[in-house]
Amino acid sequence: MKLLSFQLEGQTLYGPKVKREEAVWDALALATHYGDTSLPKTIIEGVALGLDFVESIRKLVNRAEKDGDANEYKYSFSTIDWLAPIPRTPKNIICVGKNYFDHATEMGDEAAPEKLMIFTKSPTTIAADEQQLPIHSEVTDNLDYEGELAVVICKQGHNIPKQLAYDYIFGYTIANDITARDIQTAHGQFFLGKSLNGSCPMGPYLVTKDELPNPNNLSIVTKVNDEIRQNSNTEVMIFKIDQIIAEVSRFVTLEPGDVILTGTPSGVGKGMNPPVFLKEEDTVNISIEGIGTLSNRFV
Repeated sequence: MKLLSFQLEGQTLYGPKVKREEAVWDALALATHYGDTSLPKTIIEGVALGLDFVESIRKLVNRAEKDGDANEYKYSFSTIDWLAPIPRTPKNIICVGKNYFDHATEMGDEAAPEKLMIFTKSPTTIAADEQQLPIHSEVTDNLDYEGELAVVICKQGHNIPKQLAYDYIFGYTIANDITARDIQTAHGQFFLGKSLNGSCPMGPYLVTKDELPNPNNLSIVTKVNDEIRQNSNTEVMIFKIDQIIAEVSRFVTLEPGDVILTGTPSGVGKGMNPPVFLKEEDTVNISIEGIGTLSNRFV
């Protein structure tokens, strides 16, 4: 199932994409119509229920389709304001650095990292698909893109065994780990350069894990103004998803709605010769197999 979060008439809502249509079901409206009081009011509460949440939504959609009044409970994409699938994470967004060897080398490393490199981004960085993003020219002229597969956690866990890691995943989305390279360098750490407002757009969908049985073999392509800059596959990640979850959870208790960015392949602006950073009116499109395309323009 492809889930999305959106706003309509000031309300924050969620629902699945309508099959073969550029539209979304209003899951909460369906629940109200059919008297289902068990459906959570927020998507994070739903994520915590795992695939039971997905099955509840599927049953509501099936009823609406059979009853013949489906159009009352779905909205065209053109009428909604998109939100990130997880509009606000319970803690900082967890990010993996240099998880593709070719990216590590373009950033100046001679060898692949032996241990997982972790940093975080503030929840205030979260932005949506198709949202216009600030170029932040008042503080940086080195704004860069990083296309990444993002993992959404569905239940609390600490010290999770690697062999059970996938039990803690609800699904996957696309993220752009936007980075101010000059700020990152000046401060000698990642947080400030990674946490400018709007520097973590995610979407367009949260795809449930049953739809992507092998997330470690997905094509990932990033285009800037239709020019392909990144073209890789998650199969070449140094640390696989189960390793990442197991290692992070040794130190940090994971919670429903937590988002983990799994790293970016080579082709970022800083890695070009000479470096080419984002500028006003640039558009970045990140496509991941089985999920869709995340698109943002910079202003």
